[in-house]
Amino acid sequence: MNSPVRLVRGFFTVGVWTLASRILGFLRDILMAAFLGAGPVAEAFLIAFSLPNMFRRFFAEGAFNMAFVPMFAKRVEAGADAEGFASDALSGLAAVLLVLMALAHLAMPWLVYAMASGFAGDARFGLAVDYGRIAFPYILFISLTALFSGALNATGRFAAAAAAPVALNLVFIAAILLAARAGWDMGLTLAWAVPVAGVVQLALTWWASAHAGLRLRLRRPRLTPELRRLAVIAAPALLAGGVVQINLIVGRQVASFTEGAVAWLSYADRLYQLPLGVVGIAIGVVLLPDLSRRLRAGDEGGGQHAFSRATEFALALTLPAAAALVVVPVPLVSVLFQRGAFDAADTAATALALAVYGAGLPAFVLQKVLQPLYYAREDTRRPFNYAVVAMLVNAALAVGLSHVIGFVAAAIGTTLAGWVMAWQLWRGVRGMGTAAEPDARLRRRLLRILAATAAMAAGLWLMAAALGPAWADPVWRGPALAGLVVAGMALYAVAAQVFGAFTLVDLRSALRRDRR
Repeated sequence: MNSPVRLVRGFFTVGVWTLASRILGFLRDILMAAFLGAGPVAEAFLIAFSLPNMFRRFFAEGAFNMAFVPMFAKRVEAGADAEGFASDALSGLAAVLLVLMALAHLAMPWLVYAMASGFAGDARFGLAVDYGRIAFPYILFISLTALFSGALNATGRFAAAAAAPVALNLVFIAAILLAARAGWDMGLTLAWAVPVAGVVQLALTWWASAHAGLRLRLRRPRLTPELRRLAVIAAPALLAGGVVQINLIVGRQVASFTEGAVAWLSYADRLYQLPLGVVGIAIGVVLLPDLSRRLRAGDEGGGQHAFSRATEFALALTLPAAAALVVVPVPLVSVLFQRGAFDAADTAATALALAVYGAGLPAFVLQKVLQPLYYAREDTRRPFNYAVVAMLVNAALAVGLSHVIGFVAAAIGTTLAGWVMAWQLWRGVRGMGTAAEPDARLRRRLLRILAATAAMAAGLWLMAAALGPAWADPVWRGPALAGLVVAGMALYAVAAQVFGAFTLVDLRSALRRDRR
């Protein structure tokens, strides 16, 4: 059952599958934008789909997994009946989720109002309630998927868990194409596609777990001492997850009072989630079980190497992506989404939100690198305290500025709160020992990565300006964006070599170290 966690190879495994998922997600959103634009059906569905996703992050991928993965990984390392512990956790989680599903079905109008009170009094509200009741059972399937994924990740097997979101987007794409061909109601089709996708994802990770020798079974829920310990560790993370979801609710509430803004923010969110998913989530998924094992074994030097290489890898890939989102948001949005019901005004609003989110991207990724330092030590209390501060910053900015600058205040609040959270996490790792200290190579490389990023950003801005007429031409804007992306990547690669920020030699040596 046990296999060693190989850090860099794990990053690439999760990153490649996440990239595939994000690309398919873009195709899904392109189709949604073409058929629904930023209209009432699109906004109602986006709110409905956000409800199970919000609770999923709250219960499963957030609090539960942050507590479950280190405990499971340590039992795997010690040979202490990890499967029995995981089966008890699976049964307990399923019981809680079934109760939650029943309550949510009854309370759906209040949940929709809490997410988007600006919908009250128009057609979007009723649609969101209907779609929400259909889509909400997804939380059961995706939360159990998250548990199976956590168990697989803790044993060094990342592929199946990382591939599960690909299945989600394939189901959505198939549903949209079938609805368009058969003349089905597009909103209802999308709503029903949500729980169907959840079943497919659960089946995939269950099969992968069984194939890997992890025999997890549902049984009568019982509160064992291990589950009591899990609950004690998860409680602060559960509260922290609640704080994060409050931030999202604040943003959607602000957006719901501007027609189309929920969709604009959602489309912008999809774009900046590409580098966040490929880099930040990949590192967070791989780093947590690796650090948990190293700390249990007393390997402080190995922990420092893992943390430093994860940070270096994250910054080397994230900073240029963030710069591109800030410098050329309009070409990105217009090429990807501006067709059918999605017009030039939608492009301008979405691009503005995207540029603001791009400025916060490094902070969001740094959080994914820093949080495992706490969770690997079963410290979930301090991240909760930090999240409360970030929530207050977000709420003050999003609500306070919304009366002055409109819907984009929600994006500004999210970005600045992200930086506040990252700064608190960085400050809080002092005193954790050698494993939480950046090594000499990371400190040396940071300025070089920043210099290479600045060179790339300047080149992108000049090239985008030179291609100005192409962005208004539906025929040429696609090839122009492709050329701009390729040229930007090449420019960054050259600048990274010139400044000594990141080289292919680093990658080859890291992969060789993984094999040993």
